[in-house]
Amino acid sequence: MGDMTPRPASTGAAIAPGIVISAGFILTLLVDWPGHLSYDSVLQLLQGRTSVYNTWHPPVMAWMLGLGDAIMPGAALFVTFQAALCFGALLSLLAFNRSRSGWPAALVALACIAAPQFLLYQGIVWKDVLFADAAVASFVCLAHVARVWPSPILRTAVLSASVLLLALAALTRQNGLIVLPLGAMASGLIAWRQTKSATVGISFGLAMLTSATVLAGGATLALNTRSDGDPGPREQFDLLEVYDLSAAIAADPRLGLTILSRTDPKLSRLISVEGARLYTPVRSDPIAASQPLMTALRKSNAAALDEEWFALIFRHPLIYLTNRTHIFWWVLATQDIFQCRPLFAGVEGPPAALKTLGMSRRWSAKDDALRAYGMSLLNTPVFSHLAFGALALAALFLLLRRRRPPDIAIALLLVATLVFTASFFVISIACDYRYLYFLDLSALFALFYLSLDVRSALRGIP
Repeated sequence: MGDMTPRPASTGAAIAPGIVISAGFILTLLVDWPGHLSYDSVLQLLQGRTSVYNTWHPPVMAWMLGLGDAIMPGAALFVTFQAALCFGALLSLLAFNRSRSGWPAALVALACIAAPQFLLYQGIVWKDVLFADAAVASFVCLAHVARVWPSPILRTAVLSASVLLLALAALTRQNGLIVLPLGAMASGLIAWRQTKSATVGISFGLAMLTSATVLAGGATLALNTRSDGDPGPREQFDLLEVYDLSAAIAADPRLGLTILSRTDPKLSRLISVEGARLYTPVRSDPIAASQPLMTALRKSNAAALDEEWFALIFRHPLIYLTNRTHIFWWVLATQDIFQCRPLFAGVEGPPAALKTLGMSRRWSAKDDALRAYGMSLLNTPVFSHLAFGALALAALFLLLRRRRPPDIAIALLLVATLVFTASFFVISIACDYRYLYFLDLSALFALFYLSLDVRSALRGIP
């Protein structure tokens, strides 16, 4: 086992990438301070200040914003925490540096920090960014579990941090629950590899899955006690169903909504006429903006709508899968990057909410410069989920071939992000670039991790 345990890196090997990452963290805070808030971000900050949460978005985001706002009004402390989580996880990977030279890792770190995924996105108050940071950091902690395995105290401490971050990730995005079983699998495989005992491995995996699930479930129940009562998740699922049914009618106008036509003829007619007319694979906003359709939806029988949606899937699978493939391709390939909203800077929100928060719309020279920088990279691989997906697959291949104990965690991180990405085949209702930010960030982390020992990564040497 000793030949597979990372040897401590020399100071000279670690200092160059360490300086780059530390400088990148400071630079990111300087250019993004005090944070970029979009319409939803402003509302979540207001909810955090009032401690009354709307469940359309997972309330943990508003709760965390409220904690920071109570100390320093605004989102500055939240942004600092978010960036520290990301850059701290990246910096901690230097513990796995085996290379005699730190320059490959320093160059990769420089490329990461220059990318908008670090320089700009870490300053945006979006749940997609917090989710990605928490999920990536959790798997990085699991890599450290393999590194410190001989020390029960360090192992327990790092494993506990991983559980907390995994639960935070699951709380931050509705489909973030996907990371729980994969994090547990990574924990179990590492324990199995280190102890040569399948029983120990299964025990570790189950213990992590149980702990993270209980923690996330308990936090959800606690946060829901401060809910405003709006059935956010149900409304989101209803919109998804209407979106899919509208897409089906748009694809085949002869397709009838047989169940809704009996139970809710008004909603059936609106979906068949209004929904089909407004449908676009780019996003559901035109449908959601239809007042007649949304009013009928709010008054509809949820069970009948569910039944109609399942009938579409099972009776007309070709139509459903064709439409879903088209919608998913927009998310993954962002065929028109401008329509998929890849950038955001400044502060925008409802005037009443901004006034209550003591804020105003912001578009400064710094925001303009950030946007211009991002715009200059739009039609390059820097803003291509397909490119990052290819990078993730290549890194996964190298990790599975090398098979060091810490590699298990990074490999399962990439598996988690690929499964998370695939989940949008079913749930996507818009192509916003940020939805697959987890894919980009995970691929960059894996690239940096492999750059710490390029020779072994390319040759598959443990």
